Amino acid sequence: MQALTKISLFIFLLISGVAWAESVPTPLPIYVGLDAEFGYKDSTSAEAIKRGMLIAIEEINQRGGLLAGRPLAILERANNSTPARSIANIQELAKLPDVVAVFCGRFSPTVLDSLPVIHQQKIPMLDPWAAADGIIDNQYSPNYVFRLSLRDSWAMQTMIPFAGGKKLHKLGLLLLNTSWGRSNLSAAETYIKANSQYKIMAMQWYNWTDDSLLDKYLQILNAGSEAVIFVGNPIDALKLVKAETSLPTEQRLPIISHWGITGGNFAQQAGDLLTQVDFSMVQTYSFIGKQDAHTLQVLAAAQRLFGVKDVRALESPVGVAHAYDLMHILAKAITLAGSTDRSKIRDALEQVKNYEGLIKKFPQPFTAKRHEALTLQDVFMARYAADFAIEPIFSDKHSVLHH
Repeated sequence: MQALTKISLFIFLLISGVAWAESVPTPLPIYVGLDAEFGYKDSTSAEAIKRGMLIAIEEINQRGGLLAGRPLAILERANNSTPARSIANIQELAKLPDVVAVFCGRFSPTVLDSLPVIHQQKIPMLDPWAAADGIIDNQYSPNYVFRLSLRDSWAMQTMIPFAGGKKLHKLGLLLLNTSWGRSNLSAAETYIKANSQYKIMAMQWYNWTDDSLLDKYLQILNAGSEAVIFVGNPIDALKLVKAETSLPTEQRLPIISHWGITGGNFAQQAGDLLTQVDFSMVQTYSFIGKQDAHTLQVLAAAQRLFGVKDVRALESPVGVAHAYDLMHILAKAITLAGSTDRSKIRDALEQVKNYEGLIKKFPQPFTAKRHEALTLQDVFMARYAADFAIEPIFSDKHSVLHH
């Protein structure tokens, strides 16, 4: 009888324990929106941004989450690079009280058009890729947009001197006919106005729908240009390389490209054509050659979570790196804010300090007067290797040419 009583007591305690465990509510997730170009043909940028976010989120959640154990999670929305779709996505996400911020994708025109709704809804926008200066220089106060990425003005302050280092001072501009292209034109003109050794010999606009860029390239060539400063996306770069390689070798100008082309499968599609032209592009970070513990930790997670073969096979690496660091900075801001109140998180983003990031140490990523986490000194030139990995271009002194 005594044994039976003990068994009954054990069963009672076991059942009571289960009931108690079930009565403890599971902490609700804190959501971060991601409105990006998922589904856009041959694009890898949105996926890279998502990967960087997920690697950071796994680390944060494994450490116990935020705000007394709440896990972070992503709510993903596809905008297909269409501004109207992006605006609708942001409006939808902003209605959800547990969405504390929204990450954007690669396309600047989409982000620029979403600025009014971002500020109407007072939801922080975190930018890990889109580079138009006006995304941050938007005249809104308080400003709800924070960027850890490139600026077009920094791109031009890197690309044009890179041409000068090759003794190429007569430049032709080939620009996508969007607000992103116009942002780059303004940046180029500003730089050249202050650096009179350079001259714009020709400027050509092209549209998404242009079947070929040969005529526009020939106008740049025939104007006496020594190099092409190119602003475009992967499909546009492929058209340009095809145009150049259809001409004799002596008519193929060096192409110095903005980084939009690294957000897709341009190099794989161009294949052997890339070996027939002098093609370089601007970047802000490379995993290649890094052996520090932080980099190896992120790469190991990319291999485990996404099946990435090795560091050289990582697609759109800047998207991964930027989104990773930006997510950790956001997590620190949420902790500082002590709540999911978006205005408090916006304010806290300006107060985060001493973040030991993947890209670098950030003493204070953002301030009230500076919503750019990177600087011009983080920008360098790179090129595609034979295996399509993006490799920094170094000088003989083993430092990035820009620095």
